[in-house]
Amino acid sequence: MSIDASMVDLAFALQGKTVPRDYRRPLAAALELALPWLTGAPGAGVHRLNLSPGAGEQALLAQRTRLVLRLPREGAGAARALEGQCLDLAGHPLQVGRLQTRELLPWNTLYAHLVASASADEAAFMQEVDAELQQLGVPCRPICGRHQTLEAGTLQGFGLMLDGLTAAAALQLLQLGLGRHRRLGCGLFVPHRSAAAVGTPT
Repeated sequence: MSIDASMVDLAFALQGKTVPRDYRRPLAAALELALPWLTGAPGAGVHRLNLSPGAGEQALLAQRTRLVLRLPREGAGAARALEGQCLDLAGHPLQVGRLQTRELLPWNTLYAHLVASASADEAAFMQEVDAELQQLGVPCRPICGRHQTLEAGTLQGFGLMLDGLTAAAALQLLQLGLGRHRRLGCGLFVPHRSAAAVGTPT
């Protein structure tokens, strides 16, 4: 089956030691400084960084962590300007390396580590999800993960798995996401092999 996705994932190698555990807003600000056009790119998002577990104010970058941006395909060339730049995340330097393009894979099970919500109530969150899926015309089985509060309490939501998707619906969700705050890593889906337990914390 030929898939013509309008969005792609751009994975950049990273070199650095530590970042603030609440890194999402500093990272978004650093990226928007380096790529001023990013704020106007429709659907642009930033995947969460892979950090060491813990509860301290600083976190170690896991080995082979990548900075992954989800961007419109036509913006991929301009994003190459990140190669070789040093991003300042609240005093923590991150050196950006080479870029690798990853095509979106429309599996029938997708997972988002965090879908932003105004409510900490699971039932209210699932109502929001059902309403958005109905608006998009996407039938599937949503499975709620654990509640998370991040960025000093200014960002909250739930992990979410969507199972039983058609290829077309999966591609639609990969490109559109759910909820708000894409550049803070929210509402971005990735393929998942099975509808197992969801919502591991970072």
